[in-house]
Amino acid sequence: MGLVLLVRHGQASFGADDYDVLSEPGFEQSRVLGRWLAAAGIEPVAVLHGAMRRQRDTATAMVEGAAWALETGLDVGWNEFDHLGVVARGLESLDDAGRAALDDRRGFQRAFEDATARWAGGEHDAEYDESWPEFVARVSAALERACARDGTTVVVSSGGPIAVACAALVDPAATAAELPRLWRRFNTVIVNSAVSRVLVGSTGRRLLTFNEHSHLARDLVTYR
Repeated sequence: MGLVLLVRHGQASFGADDYDVLSEPGFEQSRVLGRWLAAAGIEPVAVLHGAMRRQRDTATAMVEGAAWALETGLDVGWNEFDHLGVVARGLESLDDAGRAALDDRRGFQRAFEDATARWAGGEHDAEYDESWPEFVARVSAALERACARDGTTVVVSSGGPIAVACAALVDPAATAAELPRLWRRFNTVIVNSAVSRVLVGSTGRRLLTFNEHSHLARDLVTYR
């Protein structure tokens, strides 16, 4: 029997020249998470992360906070989808006022949700470097690898991959039309450094918990 902990990275640097850098709260979220997991008796056999800097640095800070004596490992299957490319495709029809609204967090969130709905809709696959079906297949393969280990495996990824993994676990029979809707519901609420637990047993994989973040003080709870 195994356990996989899916961890969203700490807060990145929204609005900065390089989004793919943890903010100071993002580093603190990661260290706090590590201490919390260690206090709960978690001793992982592996800690994996995608290739994004924010994922790697979250994994490193979490391991340091937990004082685990192990090296982190790379699995590019846990990379976030190209959210900038997806959003750019969705913004081609916006006027100047609509583009200006992207500097606001709420404005960007609305544009992000519209753009990802278009991407996951299945009607424009050829326009994207990675289509929605390709993204789902990549994450499914990464989850398969993580679940193949005995013991506890901790995976540091991003909201998109974690949400699609959780959506597929909650409803394995979801159709091509239903899975994107479930994914969007999960993806919009995942907290930075939150933990979702996947139990691996003789009857398969089950999602035990989603979006745990009780380790965070109120002022450390962020969504983007």
